[in-house]
Amino acid sequence: MSQNQKIVNCAIYPAIGISRIGNAPDDYYLASEIPGKPAEVESGYKDSKGRVKKQVARFRVYGLAEDGTVVRELTADEAEIEWRVHVANRKAAWYQFNNALDLEGLGIPSAFRNQDIKGENRKKLIIDPGSRSISGKNTQGQDYYLKGGKFFDKEVPLGEIRTDEKGRLLFFGGSGDSASRDQKPAKTFANNDGWHDDVCDGTVRATVKLGDLKMEAEPAIVAVTPPNFGQGLYGVVTMYDVVIDLFYKEKWLERPEKPNFWSDIFPIFERMTQMQWVNQGFFFLFGHNSPSNFNAPDLLKILSDPSEASKPERDRLFEWFRNPEGNTFQPIEIPPCYGDAFGDYENITKEGLSVTPTQYLWLQQWADGNFTTQKPATYQSLEAMPPALQTEALNKAALEECLGGGFHPGIELSWPMRVASMWKTPFRLNTLLEGEEPKDDFGPLLASKIALGSGGPVEVSGPGTLTRWLGVPWQTDEASCNSGYDTSTYLPLPSWWAARIPNQVLSESSYKRLSDPTLNRFQRLKHFDYRQDWLRDFGTQYENRINAMVKHWHELGIVGECDAPENNEEGSLPNRIWVEIDRGPFAKSDPSFEQIIRAEKAEQEQVVKAEEMMITIAAKVPEERSKRLNPLFKRDEL
Repeated sequence: MSQNQKIVNCAIYPAIGISRIGNAPDDYYLASEIPGKPAEVESGYKDSKGRVKKQVARFRVYGLAEDGTVVRELTADEAEIEWRVHVANRKAAWYQFNNALDLEGLGIPSAFRNQDIKGENRKKLIIDPGSRSISGKNTQGQDYYLKGGKFFDKEVPLGEIRTDEKGRLLFFGGSGDSASRDQKPAKTFANNDGWHDDVCDGTVRATVKLGDLKMEAEPAIVAVTPPNFGQGLYGVVTMYDVVIDLFYKEKWLERPEKPNFWSDIFPIFERMTQMQWVNQGFFFLFGHNSPSNFNAPDLLKILSDPSEASKPERDRLFEWFRNPEGNTFQPIEIPPCYGDAFGDYENITKEGLSVTPTQYLWLQQWADGNFTTQKPATYQSLEAMPPALQTEALNKAALEECLGGGFHPGIELSWPMRVASMWKTPFRLNTLLEGEEPKDDFGPLLASKIALGSGGPVEVSGPGTLTRWLGVPWQTDEASCNSGYDTSTYLPLPSWWAARIPNQVLSESSYKRLSDPTLNRFQRLKHFDYRQDWLRDFGTQYENRINAMVKHWHELGIVGECDAPENNEEGSLPNRIWVEIDRGPFAKSDPSFEQIIRAEKAEQEQVVKAEEMMITIAAKVPEERSKRLNPLFKRDEL
């Protein structure tokens, strides 16, 4: 395809972009634009005052030929681009979350949130700053702040928009603020009346003038979600996995005849191993020094081998996976994560998270040896890719960093994403006409038949319609959905959303000790194996915990990749390591480096004293008596 093809139309990419809230007023980082490559963040994930940096979604315009093929990106260097953005927060005016309404025969009808607010007053529950326009290069300022939207009489800013040096749109989300109108504490994980937060979503549009040609770009959607507390980690099932399965099922895209090991199979296994950094159960089962460490070269060599010699191992691992089409719950199968129906129903498959039907089919083909092993091309920058691959990468990277379940209700986006009526084309959602208001009232009870029926709320997207399905405020859900609720089990499993909301982590104190080359190998391994509760500073009492999250979420540590330890004898420590860092004031509650050293020194002194005491006692016992009392000694002499 030539970049000289005639451009007749254009579209915005990514079709769905993901921004993340943060309370740092100036520092930010750009969302990843390359699948499998984490966002590049300089100088940590917080600013110098311990405030969380925002993740910023960047949107681009691509020119399309008459047959729909991608020609090239259009920037302000050659075109006039006017962006229009309209986002809103509709959570408080929406229905309560009970469970995913697309669960066949299992959906629980929901009443309104804030039922005591009636009629026209319900509009006061919607935070809508209206549409904003921006154009040019490096444009920013007060005029582009998303202010004006109110929760009753309180103004709630939803972020700002800017352009970069090429005229691309930059979307900055809110500051993560949540509050109660009547000052009452939060009581539950998802449905706290009187509360609001500042996540949002909405449409991104652009008018593009290229020479004499004026075009209206295919619109995109931006969703503002909570922070990523597990940087560089991915869910075992991602939102990309969920939607690509839908597109194959609806035959909108053609599923490959054979899976590729490196792009379709290995990521499933690798993500389970990488969850070792955010959940202790995953660490024991699949982490470093486990027989099922899927990053171990010897095991990886077997898994990537399609020959009959490796088939027994492939069959063994395939049998571990939960069948998404199964009829009963399979609690010991993997992934060891909670599913959509957990807590509402018993002994059904969806109590646990399953891989998607497409992933399961590919795993079955892999077990049979029916897969390819050619490694796909890798790129270090978006610009190094052909234009068509650039648009594919932008779509995939955005959805890949979002979790694909369990949707109860979820963190970034929820179950409506797997409903076919939501989509106009693969990766591009149906959107309301510009200026058209979303519908917020579908009767006193929202049941599955209404939600999924003709004219229901999952047929079209507009300002605030994606995030309204999530919990309000966002912090209470994140502090509620942890891991290992049955404490009688050996490991803290299953887990909900550990890749974004960690459960147990390798603390910075442990990391310093395991990196100390003066310690012996076994003492370093002790520190490596020790995991701490990520929410350890919020206590165990439920209401205190969720309300502490509202106030102190930005002080929690962020799990990110750190330098691997040196002097790694025989590979007993991993070559890549993720550590909980940037704990802010909470770091004071952790044992200091000096305290740990003193404790270890005291332990070593006690060992030395014990050894000296034993030597003294032994010296007082006659040698011959010692020999008579020690049968092992006599046997050795023989």
